[in-house]
Amino acid sequence: MKSDEFIIALDQGTTNSRALLVNKNAKVEAIAKKEFKQIYPKPGWVEHDPLEILETQKEVLHRLIDKNNIHSTQIKAIGIANQRETTVLWNKNTGKPVYNAIVWQDKRTTSICEDLKKKQWQEYIKRTTGLPIDSYFSAPKIKWILDNVKGLREEAENGNILFGTIDTWLLWNLSGRNIHATDYSNASRTMLFDINNLTWDEKLLSVFQIPKSILPEIKQSSGFFGNIILNGIEIPVSGIAGDQQASLFGHGCLKKGMVKNTYGTGCFMVMNTGEKPIFSKSGLLTTIAWGLNGKIFYALEGSVFIAGAAIQWLRDDLGFIKSSGESEEIASSIKENNPVYVVPAFAGLGAPYWDMYSKGAIFGLTRGTGKNHIIKATLDSLAYQTKDVLEAMQIDASFQITSLKVDGGASSNNYLMQFQADILNATVVRPKTIELTALGAAFLAGLAIGFWKKSEFFENLETERVFVPDMADSKREYLYEGWQRSVTASMNWSKQ
Repeated sequence: MKSDEFIIALDQGTTNSRALLVNKNAKVEAIAKKEFKQIYPKPGWVEHDPLEILETQKEVLHRLIDKNNIHSTQIKAIGIANQRETTVLWNKNTGKPVYNAIVWQDKRTTSICEDLKKKQWQEYIKRTTGLPIDSYFSAPKIKWILDNVKGLREEAENGNILFGTIDTWLLWNLSGRNIHATDYSNASRTMLFDINNLTWDEKLLSVFQIPKSILPEIKQSSGFFGNIILNGIEIPVSGIAGDQQASLFGHGCLKKGMVKNTYGTGCFMVMNTGEKPIFSKSGLLTTIAWGLNGKIFYALEGSVFIAGAAIQWLRDDLGFIKSSGESEEIASSIKENNPVYVVPAFAGLGAPYWDMYSKGAIFGLTRGTGKNHIIKATLDSLAYQTKDVLEAMQIDASFQITSLKVDGGASSNNYLMQFQADILNATVVRPKTIELTALGAAFLAGLAIGFWKKSEFFENLETERVFVPDMADSKREYLYEGWQRSVTASMNWSKQ
């Protein structure tokens, strides 16, 4: 192993920080990971401690190197994939965060978003940023912190405060507080970035009252960001992408029309739309996939806020299962045709509904309903929400999608993947490795330094299983109609 060369991917997610060792054959040789605390100060509020994120990321990086007897000279580059939209502001002189990171799931900025809608900013924001007005994105989070931390706005206007999504926060710290930068994919998730002209938008900065000086420099997703020092050795960070764009790249979805779905804390379906943006008429996001070789590639995305998090809810809050893996056997054992529906709108509904006021709900309960039915219905909800997004995507793209590439933790659940194929009436393709987010970041980093050629790393991606639809059309339509009725009933709940 000592003669080998590697790329390390830092995969900073919503619930854990991970580091992965990727060899020359594009295989993941080792993984180190550590969970960190989820902070819920009030209902609908979700925060992380930025210093804990930094420390857990550094810890798993060093553990990966030490446990696998890797010398720093063997590491040729580092790539970063990160949870997107999550917002950190910090003092550039002390390096300390001025407030906890406000997580992408957080709903406290709903009133800021409603005010923007009342002032008719929807069309301008969508045309400029590709995004709907929603508390999901970074801009209202930045405004909230600036408005609610005493004296902070003045500090920001005096040039003492920096903003970053998690990639920027990690890069700034790991580079010895030298590099304040992000990539195009992360910039396009802030609701401040003009995806047509590729600049921070002055009008939106004014609307949100955000000083431009706090914003990072924007760079290509595959290219040199800066060096970090590992055990005295300088190693380039040469790839950065938001986690879902990294996953799209990792799957090899480099051609227009290729689609992947990641089943993580949320569920994220992304379609490569090529070098021109498609502005959705169906409630999807228009976003930047990546910047590569001086070109910008765009994508359509449907974001489901609660996916794997719903399985965690079954395990941690309800105590229905002891491990996520149990859900597969339980769901497979239920054969009745009288369905129960769980709408896991714990953080509102994302695409294609964009309802900040929806709440989680269970429909179809009878006296015979038990916890196993609720477990199955919770798993099914991931597949139904994916179908919602795919239906919208097909309308925008004007063609039928017959195959879906999948990754993420819940994609290892065979029951869920078969039900997904059945409810979509499309094949579901699961690769041998489900670490496509990390691999995407590694590929972007390795490509920038000539560690791989494009053809080399995609040739090494192997398919583990293909799930083929096996459900009657009448049953599919019956089940999906019930889901749609359930979603409609849950909408606008907290606004009534």
